[in-house]
Amino acid sequence: MNLKSVAIVTGASQGIGEATAVRLARDFAAIVLVARDKENLERAASGVKSAGADAMVQAIDLSEPKAAEVVVSEALERFGRIDALLNIAGAVPQIDLFEMTEAQWEDGMALKFHGARRLTIHAWDALKVSQGSVVLISGSAALDPKPGFAAVAAINAAIIALAKAFAEQGIKDGIQVNSVVPGAVMTGRRRSFFEKWAPAHHLTVEEAVRKFPEDVGISRFGKPEEIADLLGYLVSPAAKWMTGASLRMDGGEIKGV
Repeated sequence: MNLKSVAIVTGASQGIGEATAVRLARDFAAIVLVARDKENLERAASGVKSAGADAMVQAIDLSEPKAAEVVVSEALERFGRIDALLNIAGAVPQIDLFEMTEAQWEDGMALKFHGARRLTIHAWDALKVSQGSVVLISGSAALDPKPGFAAVAAINAAIIALAKAFAEQGIKDGIQVNSVVPGAVMTGRRRSFFEKWAPAHHLTVEEAVRKFPEDVGISRFGKPEEIADLLGYLVSPAAKWMTGASLRMDGGEIKGV
C-alpha cells in the first residue's frame, strides 16, 4: 500500500514520543510507532487512528543492532515510502559520574545514540527518494553538564553533533536534519524519577515536583504536547529550509539564542 506521507516515530509508547505520534497524525497519512512496550504502543496507535492517520506498531528494542533494519524494511513493505523519521527513543540513567558502571554507560549509548544512528542510516535511501526529514531528540543537560547526570549530558551532546553531521550529508542528498533539545518535560518517566529521588531528599513526591522548576529557574515543567508541536513544525513544509539546527525548548532554563 502506497500512501502520501509516512512518518516513523520512535519511543512512541509514552511521553514525548506518544504525543508526537498523535500530533503528526494530523499531517501524515500513516505513522509507524516504534518502542519496546507493545501494550502501550497499541494504546498510542489508537490515538493516532483517532486523529486520522493509519498506524503501524513495531514492538522492538532499538538497542539491538539488527532492529533498525527491521523497522525500515517492514515500514517500506507496508507503506512503500518514508517521509520523516523522528528519533525520540532513549532513556539514560541519571547516576553520578563516579558511580555509573560500564554497563550503564553502554546501555545509555545503545538505545538513544546508536539506535538513532542506525535507524537514520537505514532509512536514508528512502528519505532521499522522498526528500524527507529527520529529527533527533537531545536534551538540555547537553548544554549544562553536571556530575549527577554526566551520561545524560554526554550522550545528548553526542546526539547534537551526530545530527549536524547527518545534516551536512543531507544538504547533498536533499534530506533535512535537525535536533531538538527539550528541557524539563513532565512525563511518566520523569515522575518515576521523582518518586525515587524525593524520599532520598526528605521530600514528598509532590513537594519535589513543585520545588524543581524553581530550583532550575523556570516557571513550570514543559508538556509533551508542546515538544510534539515543535517537532510537527520541523517536519512540515514551512520548516523545509531549516537544517543543521539544534532547537532548544526549555522554558528559559538555559539562557541564550
